[in-house]
Amino acid sequence: MKRRLYWSGILFTVAVLAVSVSSFSQREPLRVLASNGVRAALQDLIPQWERAIGRPLTVEFDPSAAIKRKIEANEPFDVTVLTTDVLDSLAQEGKLAAHGRGKIGRIGVGVGVVAGTAKPDIRTADAIKQELLNAKSMTWGEEGASRPAIDRMIKELGVADRLKPKVRLTKNVDQSMELVRTGQADLVITLISEILPAKGVEFAGPLPPKFQDYVTFAAGISAASKNMDAAQAAVKFITGSTVAPAFKAKGIEP
Repeated sequence: MKRRLYWSGILFTVAVLAVSVSSFSQREPLRVLASNGVRAALQDLIPQWERAIGRPLTVEFDPSAAIKRKIEANEPFDVTVLTTDVLDSLAQEGKLAAHGRGKIGRIGVGVGVVAGTAKPDIRTADAIKQELLNAKSMTWGEEGASRPAIDRMIKELGVADRLKPKVRLTKNVDQSMELVRTGQADLVITLISEILPAKGVEFAGPLPPKFQDYVTFAAGISAASKNMDAAQAAVKFITGSTVAPAFKAKGIEP
């Protein structure tokens, strides 16, 4: 009798779990459009994120500028994680819901080099100027969130014309990392959160304080989302204190 009750309990538990899994998988996924700057952190958090909101997620990563164009072209989405300036612009265009926005954190701009090589001295304006002039080639994203800080630094250093022939602009951070990893570029300048997880590339350090420009990221909800409650739950989770340590570990400060 006890054995029968035991196995009945096991079968009931398995049945409940099966129904729960089936219900989860059958729910419409939330579509999330997220900047490459937060990719490493979000990819690690997706399973926990899905459990927290009780439904699957489809997460796509691109530069913030590229995502902005998608949203302006009326591509459907539920949640987006972008730089705050892009979110502000989309909100003014009526593309985002007036409620549900939450801050993720800020990310500094840094330099990456081939793993295992000597790290350049980039602690001061004079030091990074010399390193840039000595480099045979360098790379960064054409539309990356770090681009304004890079352009401003080069202008203030007065080396724009001398560096122009050596700069290789890319469509995304993966292309830049590949150039460094394969020796086609001596260094990459981009968001620190994009350098830290890159295989074959090592973080050399942040830009000098004079040129450092932190980029703030936040999450927003589509004004046209058909899954508003779930989208709000998704933003609440990803901007909550529970996941802050995971973001910090990937170079994203509170």
